[in-house]
Amino acid sequence: MTDLLDSVSEQYEVVIGLEVHVQLSTQSKAFCADDAGFGGLPNTHVSMVSLGHPGTLPFINKIMVAYAVKMGLACNSQINPNNTFARKNYFYADLPKGYQITQDQQPICIGGEIQVRLADGTMKTIALHHIHMEDDAGKSIHNQHDEYSLIDLNRAGVPLLEIVSEPDMRSADEAALFLAEIRKIVRYLDISDGNMEEGSLRCDANISIRKKGTTTLGNRCEVKNLNSIRNLQRAIGHEFKRQISVIEAGGSIDQTTLNFNADTGETSVLRTKEMANDYRYFPEPDLLPIVLTESYVDSIRSAMPPLPAALYDKYITELNLSAYDAGVITADKDLAFFFEELISLTSNYKSAANWMMGAVKSYLNERQESLNELPLKPRHIADLIALVDSGKINNSLASGTLFSALLSEPSKNAENIAAELNLIISENVNELEQFIQQAINKYPDKVKEYKKGKKGVLGLFMGDIMKRSKGKIDPQKTNQLLIKALEES
Repeated sequence: MTDLLDSVSEQYEVVIGLEVHVQLSTQSKAFCADDAGFGGLPNTHVSMVSLGHPGTLPFINKIMVAYAVKMGLACNSQINPNNTFARKNYFYADLPKGYQITQDQQPICIGGEIQVRLADGTMKTIALHHIHMEDDAGKSIHNQHDEYSLIDLNRAGVPLLEIVSEPDMRSADEAALFLAEIRKIVRYLDISDGNMEEGSLRCDANISIRKKGTTTLGNRCEVKNLNSIRNLQRAIGHEFKRQISVIEAGGSIDQTTLNFNADTGETSVLRTKEMANDYRYFPEPDLLPIVLTESYVDSIRSAMPPLPAALYDKYITELNLSAYDAGVITADKDLAFFFEELISLTSNYKSAANWMMGAVKSYLNERQESLNELPLKPRHIADLIALVDSGKINNSLASGTLFSALLSEPSKNAENIAAELNLIISENVNELEQFIQQAINKYPDKVKEYKKGKKGVLGLFMGDIMKRSKGKIDPQKTNQLLIKALEES
């Protein structure tokens, strides 16, 4: 049965659009002064406003508006100068007002795009329909009581951006790349931590299928509240197969809202899909329209940080780094910004990249720490690079013994520590030649092998010389002298 389904699935393609909800890292909520921070005891970050008491009035969080403009500029959206809010009416236990304050007719950002890099290295542009502001609902908890669902309203009213794509994605992998790119952008902009485990970033996936070669969109099913990239991929894979099975059995796809069960990897029907009129949208009577001036938008644009795509292109075209190096560095905002400062202090860009992806990342990974916890600053790494480039210390000792010593005493000068630890490369050629000769004398059989063309034995000699010199040699110079000595022996 599975083989039959797999063969039939080749005739279909999946069509995917995502609605990504980004929880903004403001201190207060979208329309009141309640604490918007994650955590806290249940129902402690609340007030009469976020609890929806009659007679309470909302007011705009200005930082939310600025963050929305930032995101729109990062996505090449058109910033709408005239914004209005609406009430989206529905009744659920974790929505205390009985409605959500959102944007309907006049969202803050119109259009735009997200570019993703596919596995083969090509770029794909995924169009956005719009980005709008809204407040979040509370959280329903279903697994802490045998009989009742529990409600925590700490999250109710927290500001959200909803980023709505066009149905431009054609695989689970493309959807995963799209979501990962949004997470990367919001972190670079510092408008959200993008933490999917804490619900700061989640998405709804609209999934439909159609026969390959056709252009008509099929009925879509919306899978709600996917809280990880892996679950997004699993939900798409399951829905693709499920919808094909229904069509091939002679049925039709009903437009429904679905839940995804992470334990089983399957979807189930929550309710029939609501249409816009089901929500009875109407203008929010308690909030005035927002007018964004050109100067206001320009002030935000001028303060924008560099974005990952621009840095990636810079590292490849201007710094001549590999696509792999550029990808690793730009994947993490803190790593990229550290690297940006580092390359302002050294022109050896390849060495700078090697330090970031080698010694620095290894140190952080071993301790499960973030870059912000690293005792060293970019100037320290630049000093280490300068010592190696000047020939005063070899890279092995610099990234090992000296790096560890500098971590313990970051207030000290790298070269002074190297001198104290007797790590500076000896310029005594006679001493180096003596080490080389001692290594040659130790392995007469390997000398014969070398002369017969077995060049791989050079590593054995170099290892012995390195041990005798305690690492205080220039490997390149030593290698040249070793080859000369072997040929003359």
